[in-house]
Amino acid sequence: MRAFREAVEAGDMDAVEALLADDVVFTSPVVFKPYPGKAITAAILRGVSQVFEDFRYERELDGADGRDHALVFRARVGDRELSGCDFIHLDADGLIDELTVMVRPLSGAQALAAAMGARFDSIAREAEARSA
Repeated sequence: MRAFREAVEAGDMDAVEALLADDVVFTSPVVFKPYPGKAITAAILRGVSQVFEDFRYERELDGADGRDHALVFRARVGDRELSGCDFIHLDADGLIDELTVMVRPLSGAQALAAAMGARFDSIAREAEARSA
């Protein structure tokens, strides 16, 4: 999805948030339980934008129906290189209602989990403030 990619690449997290449906469900590469809702999803994406270094999308794949997209990326977390994919589904209004992220290798996923875990209390507080 071009608008999401451009917003992420520009670091415009307000524009990213504007593309999310209120009932979006975010599925993390490092946490079993999905996160439902725009506020927590936006807060997580803001957090990860601060954790990833040298982030870049390398490929964009689109489904035939125009509602499914995959954005392949590379990034670094500390000294760990990782590759991953954002799987995006759009609702009938063209907003993101599902966002699933997968990363590899395991050492990159572990570095991401540690970095995000260290920030998660502030991410949760931000989400709570935004949803109030």
